[in-house]
Amino acid sequence: MHIAEGFLPPAHAIAWGVASAPFVVHGVRSLTREVRENPESTLLLGASGAFTFVLSALKIPSVTGSCSHPTGTGLGAILFRPPIMAVLGTVTLLFQALLLAHGGLTTLGANVFSLAVVGPWAGYAVYRLLRRYEVPLMVAVFSGAFVADLSTYCVTSVQLALAFPDPASGFLGALGKFGSIFAVTQIPLAVSEGLLTVLVMRLLVQSSKGDLTRLGVFLAGKRAGTRAAETEAVAR
Repeated sequence: MHIAEGFLPPAHAIAWGVASAPFVVHGVRSLTREVRENPESTLLLGASGAFTFVLSALKIPSVTGSCSHPTGTGLGAILFRPPIMAVLGTVTLLFQALLLAHGGLTTLGANVFSLAVVGPWAGYAVYRLLRRYEVPLMVAVFSGAFVADLSTYCVTSVQLALAFPDPASGFLGALGKFGSIFAVTQIPLAVSEGLLTVLVMRLLVQSSKGDLTRLGVFLAGKRAGTRAAETEAVAR
């Protein structure tokens, strides 16, 4: 998913950076509030960030100028909500660009928008919807992680198609080509990430049940919707 350094035209790189900035700023405020009000969350926040860093560093060659890999953002979005995941994802992408030559600084905004913004929000929305209708926790966790992963690559395909439309069929033709190439590797990776996220959540249920209870992970039905609404109201 990480679009390589210098691969996007300057105007596109700047536009995606501008689009990502408000989400990251909002996320910093949410993260600061979470740490200040619940300092016991620090360890779980670090684990969520590390999960994203490790999984998204496991890259497989794919589209020229990009690659396929798990994203790891579904777990953090479920635990701490998407605004905080925007910050954790941005930090992950920045360190990978600087230390691993994975992604880049000029394409940071585009990579943040797909991995740290759209992915977490899409995954969290599916997770919350399923929990609202009392779908079992682990099924909802799998679905959220799967959608967070796959939606990231859908956005990356859009970004690449906008930057490099097909000479004959334009944006739609390029979108079909990028999307179909990504799908070969990304659908199995999304399934694998969903299963791994379920495994990690099971371990957290055993070792950090108090934290998960405070974060509202075990709530379902109308209570889940009420808790989510209260959390978002406080975040605003």
